[in-house]
Amino acid sequence: MNVRTRKSYAAAGIAALTVFGLAACSSGDEPTGESETAATEEAPAPEEEPSDEMSEDMAMDPAANLVGPGCADYAEQVPDGPGSVTGMSTDPVAVAASNNPLLTTLVSAVSGEVNPDVNLVDTLNGDEFTVFAPVDDAFKAIDAETMETLSTDSEMLTEILTYHVVPGQLTPDQVVGEQTTVQGETLEVTGSGDELMVNDANVICGGVMTQNATVYLVDSVLMPKM
Repeated sequence: MNVRTRKSYAAAGIAALTVFGLAACSSGDEPTGESETAATEEAPAPEEEPSDEMSEDMAMDPAANLVGPGCADYAEQVPDGPGSVTGMSTDPVAVAASNNPLLTTLVSAVSGEVNPDVNLVDTLNGDEFTVFAPVDDAFKAIDAETMETLSTDSEMLTEILTYHVVPGQLTPDQVVGEQTTVQGETLEVTGSGDELMVNDANVICGGVMTQNATVYLVDSVLMPKM
């Protein structure tokens, strides 16, 4: 993989990433008692409220919007705990990702472990984003020479990382189309349901919620034009 640095895009990526921020059930009155029939007719009305509340609770379910052929495998590998779908929903995105065993290389890249001059944790945790998160196997496809370059070239690494981030939280129903990244270039999300793609990368499991971001696990590292 041949990658050339564009310092102006990287600087813009850092600046942009910094700028983008992220019926009551009953009145309590007793029935008038005029007729048992009237009381019976009024009885079903309060039952509608719990039904509505239950629908809202389902909408708040962290797993409600999951899409992708790998979601079942993810749930099997991480059924509970901080790195699970439910666990990730309780933490800011960088913290949530750090608890996910599928994202160890990405976490190293955004937290200063790959390159000490690139630490985006506070920025990622500070506003609302959509994050396309390459799993560990995706990074294994990058040649060793490029990975070595990324460990010393902070501008190149920043440009690549910010290309995986889109301002605002986009659900699977909203994410399809051309999206402008924090890095400045656009990427394209195509397909639907369990067949979403981001550029040429497949979405393994998307719609994973965190406190401030919607995450899509992808099987390839997305590369901007450099």
